[in-house]
Amino acid sequence: MTDKNNTNSSMVTKENTKFEGRFLHPKHWPLLFAATLLWFISLLPNAVQNVIGRALGRLVAKIIPKRLKTAQQNLALSFPDKSAAEITALAKENFEYTGLAVIDTANAWFWPDWRVKQNMVIEGQEHIDQAKADGNAMLLLGAHFLTLEMAARLFGFLRPAHAIYRPNKNPLMEYLQCRGRTLSNKGLFDRRDIKGMLRILDEGEVLWYAPDHDYGPRRSVFVPFFAVDKACTITATTIFASGNNTKTYPISSFRLPDGRYKFTIRAPLENFPTGDQVQDAAISNKECEQSILEQIPQYMWLHRRFKTRPEGEPSLYK
Repeated sequence: MTDKNNTNSSMVTKENTKFEGRFLHPKHWPLLFAATLLWFISLLPNAVQNVIGRALGRLVAKIIPKRLKTAQQNLALSFPDKSAAEITALAKENFEYTGLAVIDTANAWFWPDWRVKQNMVIEGQEHIDQAKADGNAMLLLGAHFLTLEMAARLFGFLRPAHAIYRPNKNPLMEYLQCRGRTLSNKGLFDRRDIKGMLRILDEGEVLWYAPDHDYGPRRSVFVPFFAVDKACTITATTIFASGNNTKTYPISSFRLPDGRYKFTIRAPLENFPTGDQVQDAAISNKECEQSILEQIPQYMWLHRRFKTRPEGEPSLYK
């Protein structure tokens, strides 16, 4: 999917993401059908999409109850002050938003620019404008909200960015996700291409980064995340935030009741990074917490956020 003759060969851009004849092979027909169905759903009014998405989420909760249980466990671990009934209600609502996330992805990948702009609500644009004026590189400190795909599409209208992604082994799926994610942004970096990401920050560009998942013990530390005192947290935030003239901006995105999307960018963090990877990871988690608390059900709680434990400590999942 990339131009090997390009000096930025690891970066996928809209220009080097092309539909290929091999995608019409019968083995790809199920995915082509699914993509066509999503395109059709993207044409529907917001209110109809809301009904379909929530129904899909309830269906998914019944089909994969293990994921629903994971969401309940994550919520219970994070918010021990909430009752069992409150946790159950939050988990069920979270899965409705998980179903809506499929719709959000369809909208992000297939909506024309005019409809995206018609449905976007931006808060904190002055921080983007100031960064442009100052010539600052921007490290967008995000989290895995269920509106992630649409949030990236929205931000591209404000200041086209680069993002980190995991290449897909299925060539058609790789095409679909790369095309969708570069419609209004500059490019995608393989998550292993640290040098490429640092390079674009040094050039004063924008990098979207979400360090809130549990990526295993390698290059990670254990710091608090909500009520879990020892949550495995990656330390790469310090590396990216240390780039030349780079400032770190916490961001969040949510679906509004009327089907529009709200994107918020907060003021850049002061005195960050601190030079201490553990402290930086703790600060990063706190910023993610602040964003999640705005709309708890719209975070990706189905991920096993606390799967990695310090050596000798038992699993938090039963």
